[in-house]
Amino acid sequence: MSKSDKIIVGISIGDLNGIGVEVILKTFQDRRMLDFCTPVIFGSTKVVSYHKKVLKLDTAVQGINSLSQINPGKVNVLNIWKEDVSVELGKATKISGKYAAQSLEVSVEYLRDNKIDVLLTAPINKDTIQSEEFNFPGHTEYLESKLDGNSLMILMTDALRIGLITGHIPISKVATTITSDLIIEKVATMHKSLVEDFGINKPKIAVLGLNPHCGDNGVIGSEDDTIIKPTIDGIRETGKLVFGPYAADGFFGSEIYKQFDGVLATYHDQGLAPFKALSFGNGVNFTAGLKEVRTSPDHGTAFDIAGKNMASASSFKEALFTAIQVFNTRKEYKELSKDPLVVK
Repeated sequence: MSKSDKIIVGISIGDLNGIGVEVILKTFQDRRMLDFCTPVIFGSTKVVSYHKKVLKLDTAVQGINSLSQINPGKVNVLNIWKEDVSVELGKATKISGKYAAQSLEVSVEYLRDNKIDVLLTAPINKDTIQSEEFNFPGHTEYLESKLDGNSLMILMTDALRIGLITGHIPISKVATTITSDLIIEKVATMHKSLVEDFGINKPKIAVLGLNPHCGDNGVIGSEDDTIIKPTIDGIRETGKLVFGPYAADGFFGSEIYKQFDGVLATYHDQGLAPFKALSFGNGVNFTAGLKEVRTSPDHGTAFDIAGKNMASASSFKEALFTAIQVFNTRKEYKELSKDPLVVK
């Protein structure tokens, strides 16, 4: 791979007081990582240098003020602010949230304008990042508001991909939010992603039930029988290999999930609790359904260990490799899907 062929990976810096900068720097301590991509951190060399000093890390970085100065053989830090910023490692502050939001906003603009190829987001604090400009429960909802497509949060490893029919909403609203139309939309998004992003020709998708034991024929709730099952049956009639609903406890306990290419959970913790129990530290958060590629590690800001040089970069590295893989698979799919009879 020549330097000109390398994917430009934009990286939002995340919460300045968390472990985001640490896992970024640790990822690129191994210079061989630069053989796969050219990283651009959206932030400030002053902030990155502060973290390097505190953590005693020697990852070489280069400050730039525009992408015209990018160096394919270096870790580039695009300075999007010049002022000094107070970094208080391990603390949730509005200052750190403000600059996390600024980094995310600018990096998403660059992604939308095709100035970078993919986006890798470091963890944010969902409380301190809130403002009049950023009024979203998380990355996924913000990205969907700025980019084309219908988003689907997928937590994934090589062996397991779990998407969410409902995301960051209160548990009290889950049952009334799940409709036939929403299930059809999320199945369609996951199916399209499995085909185009992961190269799976005929993906098998499982849908989990909402109620314990899928409602036990209405004894513990009717939604599984009246909404979820009829919708799945209707989707399957279109030719998609979609099955369920499955009771979540037995589905994971008996490892039935290994028989499927993708799983759709009805709500956040139904999917993420078993996922993190099985894969925490090695998983990737991938936002499927958008025109652009975005991934992140499967962990948060980890304020309790920030600045202590204890954070593992394994999930961040997996997120990096996943972004590159999805970008390349999409590119290959588009090439293979071109009409050979069309003359340019």
